[in-house]
Amino acid sequence: MAEKEKKQQQINIELDEQTAEGVYSNLAIINHSASEFIVDFISIMPGRPKAKVKSRIVLTPQHAKKFLKALGENVQRFEQAHGTIQDYDQPPIPLNFGPTGEA
Repeated sequence: MAEKEKKQQQINIELDEQTAEGVYSNLAIINHSASEFIVDFISIMPGRPKAKVKSRIVLTPQHAKKFLKALGENVQRFEQAHGTIQDYDQPPIPLNFGPTGEA
């Protein structure tokens, strides 16, 4: 019976070639409302005054919390295997999201 339940709970996840290549990001900006978390992944190049959002992920609050837990566990495992990840202080980056307007 337990094996039958395991089979029913399996999810077949497909990953196409383009998505598997991934998108490089060295900045993430996180915003939230009462019903969702929005994570914008950005690639900023040194000396360039403009950067574009490369990917946006929208999560429910419950999934955002699960993601936080999973990411924390993975960082901990990484550091156990490879040593502490160094966190360097960098000057704040002034951010401007597109044209501003009035609603």
